[in-house]
This record gives sequence, structure tokens and C-alpha cells, in this order.
Amino acid sequence: MTENTSIIIFGASGDLSHRKLIPALFNLYLKGRLPESFRIYGAATRSWTDDDLRSTAWSSLQDQSTFRIDEAAWRIFAQKLTYRSGDFSAPDTFKRFDVELSVLENGPSNRMYYMATPPEYFLDIINGLAAAGMLEEKDAWRRVVIEKPFGSDFTSAGSLNDSIHQVMHERQVYRIDHYLGKETVQNILVARFANTIFEPVWNRNYIENVQITVAETVGVETRGKYYDKAGVIRDMFQNHLIQLLTLVAMEPTSSYKADALRDEKLKVISAIRPISAKEVGLHTVRGQYHGYRQEPNVPADSNNSTFAVVRFFIDNWRWQGVPFYIRSGKKLAEKVSEIIIQFKNPPHMIFPNHANLDASSNLLSMCLQPDEGIHLRFETKVPDTIAETRSVNMEYHYSDEFGPNALPEAYERLLLDVINGDASLFTRADQTELSWELFDPILVGWNSPAAPPLNFYEPGSWGPPESDTFLASAGHQWMQICGEHCHDPGEPE
Repeated sequence: MTENTSIIIFGASGDLSHRKLIPALFNLYLKGRLPESFRIYGAATRSWTDDDLRSTAWSSLQDQSTFRIDEAAWRIFAQKLTYRSGDFSAPDTFKRFDVELSVLENGPSNRMYYMATPPEYFLDIINGLAAAGMLEEKDAWRRVVIEKPFGSDFTSAGSLNDSIHQVMHERQVYRIDHYLGKETVQNILVARFANTIFEPVWNRNYIENVQITVAETVGVETRGKYYDKAGVIRDMFQNHLIQLLTLVAMEPTSSYKADALRDEKLKVISAIRPISAKEVGLHTVRGQYHGYRQEPNVPADSNNSTFAVVRFFIDNWRWQGVPFYIRSGKKLAEKVSEIIIQFKNPPHMIFPNHANLDASSNLLSMCLQPDEGIHLRFETKVPDTIAETRSVNMEYHYSDEFGPNALPEAYERLLLDVINGDASLFTRADQTELSWELFDPILVGWNSPAAPPLNFYEPGSWGPPESDTFLASAGHQWMQICGEHCHDPGEPE
């Protein structure tokens, strides 16, 4: 197989391309991780030139960078960027692209096709590539990266998979979820399976509940038209949150190979107890922030949910009876992504001055952002008391151990994995459809007479009060460590 590689970005004039993809590729270039002979071919409907693409990407790189950029390296890299405009619904467009690419490649070349476009263009582009013979693997590989959302429900996801499989093999398809490219997310498996202190207690015998939170401080901003159709379930739960749940709950594999990992994740989703449309009032809470209906392109009477809590149970030997609370929302108090493992309280507390058991249960917090690291909360005796205890934290911060700029952008890892043919962090077709099968009944239930009320909440809060009541009814409460202990590595805490 050749190392000569073309990276073709459809939707190259869009935000994702110049803010994420091209900077990630530039960083991989600086680290010497791209093939020796490579090129980036941008395509979109906008009438741009090569220089337009280069200048826009350069501006984004400067805006995002916290350190001095190697301008000499950028000038060399920028010459690898080419831009062409075209109508993705016209077959001749792809024939022209193929001819131009063949000239640039000057011989056999691998090709990565990245769908950085709205989802309505996915099939037009894939079918156009197929009709032009651009998906055929002869003396080089052809891989297609598809961004979320992958379908809007079980039926549309299945239909999209069927259409894709008519023109290419599943091994050529890379359904990307940028959350899985985060170092802190990948570290979930390392923390679990590379440390023997956790595995013996990682089960229903010792864990009281699991809480997964992905909170945003921003509102819908300019995405009102899209978001009012998608809502928080389609935007966050069906992809990001369910992926995090599988990493927490999956069984260890015999290897780190892609199919081994994806098989175990699929087993977790298969074991999740479905929530029927009639049960949504028992297992979900939904909310909308005040002011959402005044956002651009949002209907004045919208009942769309910008916040949700879903309680899942996993019906298998390890997790039977342990609730998994997953929540996400916009306009919340902090931008934070955190996984909390709350352990059970001791069966009997012998210390007389220990009043609040719930507040002092042992916690393991995996902070995915912004305070990337791991915290373990346990009890210790307060000095100069008879038997008073206090919760303390044992902390690990990536920035302390590896430096403030150690964590790469998630897209760097994912793009490199596509080039290397490693699908471990990408979603397989069966997993995509199965996750939609879990959330479709919830969406149906929210539009039925059994729907829980749409609770309104103030921007800057942690969502509607009903979220707290929901957990309290089961004897639980929301826990948070990440964010409480955020600090600048150069400053004392």
C-alpha cells in the first residue's frame, strides 16, 4: 500500500474545517505524524480560492493558539491546501474533482473523504463519489468520515446505513464522535483496566450510582433552526453521553483492537433496560431555559428541551440495580464534563460525630473538562477531635503532570486514526442504530400524553429544581468535584 495520501474535506469553507480540522492536521504535521506525501483538498459550494481557505484557516489558528505559531512551518503546510467549489448534487463535479486529485497525487494515493457538511449532503456526496469510481479500493485505501448527527431516529439511521453499504464496505466508514477523541475520555479505560485497585469494586456490590454530566454555559446562539428540531436528546444523549456510559460500564476486552472494543460497547447498549414511551415520566426530566423562545430562529411557542436527565438501568450481572443518571443542558452554571462514581456507604458507621452519610460517601470523579484529571474523595479524621471525620480529595491534574498544553485537540487523534485505519474510537453501524432504538421511545413519550412537564430554569443555574427532586426521590443527590477544584498550575490553590 502507498503512503501517498489525500485528505479531501467536503464543506471546507465551513466552521468545522477552519476551526478544527485544518488546525488539527497542522499540529499533526508539526509532530511529524502525517504521511510524507500528503495534500489537503477542500471542496464546498462557496466561490473561494486557495488563498481564501488558507487565510481563513490561518486566522482561526491564530485565534485559538495560546502559544507562538511556527510561521515558517505554516507557510510550507499552507501550500498543501487546495480549494475547489462545486455543486455536490451534480455528478460532473466529482468527475472533475477526481481528475484534479489524480494530477496532484501523481500516482497511486490513499484518500480520506471527510463529510464536514450538514447531514442533508451526506448521501449526495457519497453517491457522487461512488458514481465517479472514487470509492473503489485498488492499490490504495478509500475511507469516509461522517460527522454527527447520523440520522435523526432509528429509521433514518438504518436507511442511511443501508444506502452507504450499497456503495462501500463498513470497514471504509468512520462515524466520528469528537468526544471519543479527548484524552480524558480515552483515559476512562486506562483508569479502569490498568489499575487493579478499581476493578474489584467496579460493580453493583460497591457502587451506589453513576452520574454523567455534560453541561454547557452557552445557549443555542446561531444554531436555533437546527437545535429546535434536534433538541438535547439528539444533540448530546444519543451520541456523546451514551458513548461515555459504555466506557464506564463495558467489560474488559482481550485486546485493544477496534472490533473487540466495539463489541463490548454494543453489549452494554444491548443490556440497557429500554424506557417505553409510557414510562418517560418515571425515568426522565426535561427542561428549557428562560429566554430560549426569544433566540433567533426559535418559534415563540417552542416546547423543545434544552436540558434533560435520563435514568438508565443496565440489566446484566455487573450493574443490576445501579442507576446511571445522565444529564446535559445549555445555559447551565458551568461548562463541565464529569463522570461521578458514587460508592455505597459503609454498612455501619461507628464514629459518633459523623452526621451526614450521603455527603461523605466515597466518590471517584473523572473530570473530562475543563479541570482534566481524576479525583478520589475519601474520609479522614479531623485533627484534635475525638472522632470527627471530613471528606478530602486525592487529586491528579493532567496540567500538573504533563504541562498546561499537553492535551491535544480531539480531532488530532481521530484524524490520525483514520489515516492509520484504526476504527477503535469510531461508531459501528449496529451501535448507531441500537442507540437510536433506546432514545426513540423517549422522544415519542415526550410528545405524548405521558410526557413529563417541560420545566423552565434560569440561565446560569443547574437546570430545573425538578432535576434535584428526581434524584432525591431515589435517595440520591447530584455530586460535583470537577470545577470545584479547578486551579491554575502556576498558582497556589
